[in-house]
Amino acid sequence: MPHPTQVVALLKAQQIRHVRLYDADRGMLAALANTGIRVMVSIPNDQLLGIGQSNSTAANWVSRNIAAHYPATNITAVCVGSEVFVALPNAASVLVNAMKYIHSALVASNLDNQIKVSSPLASSIILDSFPPSQAFFNRSWNPVMVPMLNFLQSTGSSLMLNIYPYYDYMESNGVIPLDYALFKPLPPTKEAVDSNTLVHYSNVFDAMVDATYFAMAFLNFTNIPVMVTETGWPSKGDSNEPDATIENANTYNSNLIRHVINKTGTPKHPGIAVSTYIYELYNEDLKPGLISEKNWGLFDVNGDPIYILRLTDSGSLLANDTTNQTYCTAKEGADPKMLQAALDWACGPGKVDCSQLLQGKPCYEPDNVIAHATYALDTYYHRMGKTPDACDFNGVADITTTDPSHGSCIFPGSHGRNGTMVNITAPSMNSMSSNSPGRNFYGGGGFASVFVVIKVMLWSVILVG
Repeated sequence: MPHPTQVVALLKAQQIRHVRLYDADRGMLAALANTGIRVMVSIPNDQLLGIGQSNSTAANWVSRNIAAHYPATNITAVCVGSEVFVALPNAASVLVNAMKYIHSALVASNLDNQIKVSSPLASSIILDSFPPSQAFFNRSWNPVMVPMLNFLQSTGSSLMLNIYPYYDYMESNGVIPLDYALFKPLPPTKEAVDSNTLVHYSNVFDAMVDATYFAMAFLNFTNIPVMVTETGWPSKGDSNEPDATIENANTYNSNLIRHVINKTGTPKHPGIAVSTYIYELYNEDLKPGLISEKNWGLFDVNGDPIYILRLTDSGSLLANDTTNQTYCTAKEGADPKMLQAALDWACGPGKVDCSQLLQGKPCYEPDNVIAHATYALDTYYHRMGKTPDACDFNGVADITTTDPSHGSCIFPGSHGRNGTMVNITAPSMNSMSSNSPGRNFYGGGGFASVFVVIKVMLWSVILVG
């Protein structure tokens, strides 16, 4: 893992406002302090038995990992374990106790209204998930699920669910079309129809969320919201994973973001956005298992994007969305004196940092007024939000989609020579964390990850120490 301060630098650069941690790492929580970023912390599965069997252990955990950091670090929820029924079934019997003990400790600290408690579940807990109206939870887990749902309802918490259309598609033996998994537009004749409600479903994600609502209703719980705590698509896979590609990962996550941001909701709950966490922020090159297990990230360890999300229809949510990138450059044939005046103004009253134009700096060459003015005017243009008025300069500049970067001189908003965005790259992220919590994920091994999350209208991230 990169150093916590480097992770936070990337979060800030990407304007990510919600973050989920797979533990409660002290260094990560300290780095997140006073950032305004909303943080979900987690109790790793290997601590679940101890906390579920001891109220005092739970109280000590809250004291060390919540009270010691709140409110400077804006902690909003505690995830008790992760996919416990799949990853650690022998601890399922104490799961609800652990949740209750943590909540009681929050009540004692007068934090229960600000910080909610839940436990992320694997979607495999839901059986017969299509049609959604027939879905129900695996009945063998009802002795745990019913008390859990009672707890969530009484405390105003969400049911947390991990949804992976990629695996649903891969395991369907061709029954689920790829376009249906990727949120691609489908003609009505290709949509899936719930034979009981006659509702049409155009994607796996909505069908799974609605299946969860129906499964809860089957147990007489109808007012618990669903939060998707993990979803995503791998950008690279083994030879037997041909659909783990950059194009499909980009398509899934971009379409997912638009779907959530537009508050489309689901057919059962139209117009209500589903808070959703994207798995994950970084690729995990050292993770064991299939190649796809290493390649769910939006960024590599240096903070460079794996692909450029296509978000122009949803506003500028992520700084690596460059599908509509523009620049402000000096006009060919413009009066050199007018250009010099514009350059002087940008580097003076315009408050542009023109230090890159000094001799010996990357943008000094070519040493002429056109090149120097282009750098200064474009920097001002980007700093002012790329409004047309910010590229006026008495008619000596034009807005263009051609990247003016050259050599080692990389302009604001540019992909540069290696395809990375200079305005989003965090500081060098070379340090690796030594304490990576283990997690079973579709047969995968241990991991240390950062996740990105869409929380209704904002980006959110999940981090692991």
